[in-house]
Parts: sequence; C-alpha cells; structure tokens
Amino acid sequence: MKFGIIKERKNPPDKRVVFSPNKLKEFKQQFPQAEIVVESSDIRVFSDQEYKDAGFEIVTDLSDCDVLLGVKEVPLENLIPNKKYFFFSHTIKKQPYNRKLLKAMLEKNIEMFDHETIIKENGARLIGFGRYAGLVGAYNGFRAIGLKENLFELPKVESLADLDAVKAELDKITLPNIKILLSGTGKVAHGAKEILDHLKIKEISDALYLTSKFTEPVYCMVDVMEYAKRSDGKVGHRFEFYKDPTGYESNFMPYAKETDFFIAGHFYGDGAPYLYTREDVKSKEFNIKYVADISCDVDGPVATTLRASTIADPIYGYDAASETEIDYRDENAIVVMAVDNLPCELPKDASEGFGEMFLNHVIPAFYNNDENGILERAKMTTNSGKLTERYSYLQDYVDGKE
Repeated sequence: MKFGIIKERKNPPDKRVVFSPNKLKEFKQQFPQAEIVVESSDIRVFSDQEYKDAGFEIVTDLSDCDVLLGVKEVPLENLIPNKKYFFFSHTIKKQPYNRKLLKAMLEKNIEMFDHETIIKENGARLIGFGRYAGLVGAYNGFRAIGLKENLFELPKVESLADLDAVKAELDKITLPNIKILLSGTGKVAHGAKEILDHLKIKEISDALYLTSKFTEPVYCMVDVMEYAKRSDGKVGHRFEFYKDPTGYESNFMPYAKETDFFIAGHFYGDGAPYLYTREDVKSKEFNIKYVADISCDVDGPVATTLRASTIADPIYGYDAASETEIDYRDENAIVVMAVDNLPCELPKDASEGFGEMFLNHVIPAFYNNDENGILERAKMTTNSGKLTERYSYLQDYVDGKE
C-alpha cells in the first residue's frame, strides 16, 4: 500500500501536516512494508529537505498512491479519482459551503475518511487538534487581557517557534486578581487547562468559586452538568444530555456573576441551551469582561461571539447595550477572542501531536484487517460513488434538498 502526504492548498495557507518527518520515520519503522512519498510543498512547517533527510522521496505527482493524507479540504480540481482520502472535509454537519466537495468525491469514486469520523465504538473522537486549540486559545485570551488593560504585551503565538516558547513568554507576565471560568472537559478544555496550570493559577471547586472572593487569580473548570440543568428540576445526567439536550436549560448566570475571564472550551450540540444570551449580557449581574471563545459557534451559545476572528486580527469588542461589535479598547467593551483555526498558530507542535495519534489509532488498521473497526466507522463514501450506510443521512444534503 502506498501513502502520500499531500500539499495543503486551501486559503488561507495552513502550515500543518498529518505527519512530521520524525513521525513519518516512525511510521516506516513500524510498518516497513508501507510505501510513503511526500508531495512537495513550500507552505508546510517542515521543509521538503527535512523529509528528504528523514529518508522520504519528494514528488509532484501522487496519482500512483492508494491513500492520501491531508489536513484541510482539498480543492475540487485537485481531487484524484479512485483514491482513499483523509482530511477534515467539514461536511458531516451538512455545512452548505462544502456540499460541492462531498458531491465531487462521490462523482470521482473517492473513499472519504474524515478525521472527525475517526472514533471509538462509543463515539469518542480518537484524533484531532483540540489540545492545541485549547493551548493557543487560552494564551490568546491572556494576551487580549494584557492589551486591553495595558498590563503586559504577549507576542502572537504565530511568531513563536513552539509550545516551549509560548510557555516561556507566559513566565514573564504577572496576572491581575481575576476569577477564570473554563467550560468543558475534553481535549480543548484540557489544552486550556495546561496553560492555566503552567501559570500556576489555583484551581478551585465550583462551590468555592460561586461563594468566595480571592486575593489571587483562581480558576474553576465546569462541565455541562454544572452550567446546564433539567427544565423539570430533576437531577440531570451528562450522557442523557449528550444524547438529547432539549429538556435542559442554562444554569450559567450564577457563574457569569462571579467570572472576570471566561474560556469557552465546551462542545455544543444541536438543541442544547445557550450558555448565555444577549439579554443575559445586559444584566447587571453579568460580570464577564473577557471571553476566549475557543469553541467559536457564531451567533450561538456564547452570545458575545458575533463572528469568528482571524489570526491576523484576533480580538474585537462586544457592546452589550447595542449588541454590536465595537473596538475592544472601548471602556464598555467585553473583550472577545474567537479565532476559529487556532491550531494553525502552533503548526509544528500540532502536527507532531496529530501524527502521534494518527500512527497509534489509524495506520495499524490498514495492517490488522481493521480489527477495531476504525476504518469501517470512519468511511463516509465508497469507491462506487455512494454514501456508506452510517452517513446515508447526508443524501438529501448531497442532492441539494437541505
């Protein structure tokens, strides 16, 4: 079987890659029967020469490969028919902007394996860039606070070499006495937690967080059963919520009353209650001044997120009275950081971590007859131009009926 590492062609350019040269070398050592080539790229964080030095051939044509590995969507004109592709297609939620992409893959008899569909039997994601979104998002939130309050100036993550350099910059700052709320318990939230712990910010229980004042920065990590509750007053359960969140309502305002800086690292599912609405923000009890919305659901559960921001211009202000965007330096502004492609700022570390997960969970499936069903669950389209049974719900989307 021949694997090809594809050049990323989506704009804006993405420097990440599925395998760093070192991880690709490990792949070859573990599975010597695999043939592996790397498509030449002047974009990715690792140079062609680094792959050559690791022993891999650099090519400009991948048409003789069986499996093609990428990160972002492949432009329609670059899709090679009759191949197996791995990348983030952003189609599984029927995203309108990528309907043509899914349609093209079906027409070209491509077997599509979306990175998001690589899951355990229980539905838990096996690979992703979540940790790095959390790391960069939390850092960017502190950077925004420093700029807004003229307390310190942190450089942008994209200007730093790696995660060690990011943490070294954080070592130089002194934080004000603030209360920080972190929502979520997954990879994104734990990435953000890594930054909070590196800063030696004290973690406290939600009971203490909601009832006490402190003379030092503190943070509280909450999951969905803390910030949402059953509408009928009965005791809620996390897995029940994940299955069907429609019988729940927000319980976020007690936290909003006590929070200065909110880091949104939660997963938001269809039908779930908003954490806070625009009306909530107008309340005198709403105390949040800074928001790092890593989840970045626009016009969604974090009402201050009016739009996704960019790596080039990551911060904007939200005016509660007018419900509009204003300069984040304005005295009435709630500071919002809502970049939706945060791992792109840390391409080296993100690529290395992603490759480790991919080598552990996905590559063995090609050589053990897919004994854990990884490939079977992940496959969205067949080489005969059809959706697999698991993803047949996308047919109306493909046909343009939704």
